[in-house]
Parts: sequence; C-alpha cells; structure tokens
Amino acid sequence: MRRLRIARGISQGRLAEIAGIDRTYVSRLERKIENPSIGILDKISLALDVPIADLFVPPDEDAAKLPPLKAGRPPKANSASDT
Repeated sequence: MRRLRIARGISQGRLAEIAGIDRTYVSRLERKIENPSIGILDKISLALDVPIADLFVPPDEDAAKLPPLKAGRPPKANSASDT
C-alpha cells in the first residue's frame, strides 16, 4: 500500500482524507499493525485508483527499498485560540 501511495505522490493524510479513514489508521496499516476489513480495502483502492487485488501484490524482490519519508507532519492551521 505504501509503494502505491508514494508512487502517486499522496501523503498518508491525503490518502486518509480521500478514503474517509483516520490518518493514524493508514499508518498502522502500512506498518502491518492493523488488519483492514474488505470495506476499508475498497475505500483505499478507490482512493489510490487501483484494483483491490493490487493491494495484495508483494513488491519485487529486486525492487529498491523506499527511502524514508520526511519526518514530521505539516503544521496545523492556526485556530482562533492560537492568535
């Protein structure tokens, strides 16, 4: 899932937003901490514009490891209480 997301230039937050799920859930899925339901897999596949089956394709053994992503999250927008 992470490879598909990164190949499309989508952040975890944006994927979560498009799929209608929580960003931390996306993170837990990518780290193999959670087991998604078929409904969640459907939402993710639609958000990534791939067939559900593509989420089950293991990466090629020869594929380069993905580089670490930039650490941290984007800053939150200032709220009225922050000013």
